[in-house]
Amino acid sequence: MLWHAIAPVRRYTKASHDVVRHPRLCSDAKILLLYVQGLPADETHLALSEHGRMLGIKGRAFQRAKEQLVVNGFVHERRVSGARGLWTTLQLFANVPLSDEDALAVWREAAACVEAAPGVQFPTVGQPRARSVGHQLPVDEELGKNSFRPPTQAADSEAPLEEPSPEEAQVERVLLSLRECRRDLRLGVAEARSLVALAVEWLRRGVSGAELRQVLSSGLPTGRVRSAVGFLRHRLVQKMPEAPEPAPEREPEPAPAASPAPDPEHSPPPPPPPPAVVAPLVTCEGPGNEHVFRAYGGATLCPDCQQAAAWARWAERRAADLGVDLAEDAAKAVEAGRDPDGWRSRLAAAAAVAVAEGVGE
Repeated sequence: MLWHAIAPVRRYTKASHDVVRHPRLCSDAKILLLYVQGLPADETHLALSEHGRMLGIKGRAFQRAKEQLVVNGFVHERRVSGARGLWTTLQLFANVPLSDEDALAVWREAAACVEAAPGVQFPTVGQPRARSVGHQLPVDEELGKNSFRPPTQAADSEAPLEEPSPEEAQVERVLLSLRECRRDLRLGVAEARSLVALAVEWLRRGVSGAELRQVLSSGLPTGRVRSAVGFLRHRLVQKMPEAPEPAPEREPEPAPAASPAPDPEHSPPPPPPPPAVVAPLVTCEGPGNEHVFRAYGGATLCPDCQQAAAWARWAERRAADLGVDLAEDAAKAVEAGRDPDGWRSRLAAAAAVAVAEGVGE
């Protein structure tokens, strides 16, 4: 970084490095501090806000800068009673931090806080004299009568607060959450509780908490809402839904006649369980040795023969697709019974021969 500086010979302000490098002062506060420090004597009567307005520091930026100057001891304010009982705010601006005692000493030295005696100011006439006491009684008090009135008994602050119901707690949370939708709908706790009775009636009429929040926060006016409590009370009253119709009363059904208790000695015996159904044994019509099986649903072949017949039908279709005469091999495979590998191997060998002949051609 290059550094080039020319010291001014006129119209300059000496600033301490402690001010320029102050870690708790923003740039607006430092500029305001240096600007006021270099003011001529005939312009010190203006308030600090006027100087900030001349520098273009307004609104929140000025409040932030002034707050930092006050907290760090560069600005002190004091309210005193001036002429004819009017209050005046005095501002003390320093280029070094001052404590409250140091600021008070500066004010006393400048005689800014010394108030004139009442007899010196206009329009007091005559010399001050001692106050006469005891010559006139108040209008509402008679001699010999004690007008002491005991103070009004304060409310018992230790009285236990009523626990809100779940519905009241829910609508109170809904009312307090409206500040998130719009800032001018911000409610205090006391204001929200004054609207709880109206809002609870909405819940009793079948409206949920989310629907209530949607009704209160939608369709807001374009301008600013002056009174959030009045606006929400008006909306709660005007948009109150209809009360649900009461359900028709039903006539009570007659109680069923009590049946007499069963007598275990004279009660009939329970019916016997139904007999288990067992399929009959049927001789299998398939090839091979004679064997029987239990037939369900009118079946004539046992499961093994059904599977062998299915494989045989598949072998015939496969042989027809390949153009190979395997009727004799398939019949032998079926005659073989439970040896499916015999005709399978022959079918695979025949298919391989057919493929080899097709490749040779």
